[in-house]
Amino acid sequence: MANPVTWFEIIGTDAIKLQKFYSDVFNWNLSPPVPEMGNYSMLDDNNRGSGIGGGIGQGGAEDGGGSRVTIYIEVDDPQAYLDKVTQAGGTTLMPVTRVMEGVTIAMFADPEGHVIGLLQSTPS
Repeated sequence: MANPVTWFEIIGTDAIKLQKFYSDVFNWNLSPPVPEMGNYSMLDDNNRGSGIGGGIGQGGAEDGGGSRVTIYIEVDDPQAYLDKVTQAGGTTLMPVTRVMEGVTIAMFADPEGHVIGLLQSTPS
């Protein structure tokens, strides 16, 4: 697959409640929540098997504090893909942003308003 889905996020108004729900239902092993990041917690890689990684957190003021589920597509040049998105009728929601060492993301809405993330990771 040229550009695989490599990450997901489940964002809501109560991150701790969502984390407990998904952990209880699917037996997911989640990292401790990080309060500075909206109680964001990541799915432990050792428990993923053949699935993709993901995180569960709380929405902030920048995204209206609402609930959403987002998939992230791996790309080699997030800005080039945002340009393609705009040309094809989508809208940039978050410009290219480095979120941690080796990880850069951007977000867009497709023509029907679905929020999709772009993810570029560089080996450390």
